[in-house]
Amino acid sequence: MTTTSNIKLAPAEGRRADFANLGNRFMIDAAQTDGRFALIEHTIAPRALAAPMHIHEREDEYSFVLSGRMGAQIGDDTVEAGAGDLVIKPRGIWHAFWSASDEETHVLEIISPGEFAGYFEELAPLLSAEQPDFAKLGEVQARYALTMDLDSIGPLVERHGLRP
Repeated sequence: MTTTSNIKLAPAEGRRADFANLGNRFMIDAAQTDGRFALIEHTIAPRALAAPMHIHEREDEYSFVLSGRMGAQIGDDTVEAGAGDLVIKPRGIWHAFWSASDEETHVLEIISPGEFAGYFEELAPLLSAEQPDFAKLGEVQARYALTMDLDSIGPLVERHGLRP
């Protein structure tokens, strides 16, 4: 039997795994799609870097901007997207994204296949710790076949006028 909770998600519903500059609300879990995809709503703080340059070995990401402006570097290309725009971040390509506006930016992120959505849940408690355990962060990234370039943070912040 289908219930309303299976077919409708209200704005305040869904699990959360938030970081300092990036809110993550789980809207459709990978388990609900037999792993084919997951849907997460990202809320990016104004003029904030959501993720430095990184690369996924297994997932493609599709970012549909609901409000605000999202900046992204995908390979050597830099784009800025507004409400109604879709940004494609394919697997195997280095990319980063941020809020390019003075207000929050809201993005619907489709991740395919969807298993990678678990990364946000595993990372949130590690990042909220007073002293992040970088060895554990590395373990989580390795488990999800993600490579991150932390040295890209400074240049991205400076180039795009982001908050440090």
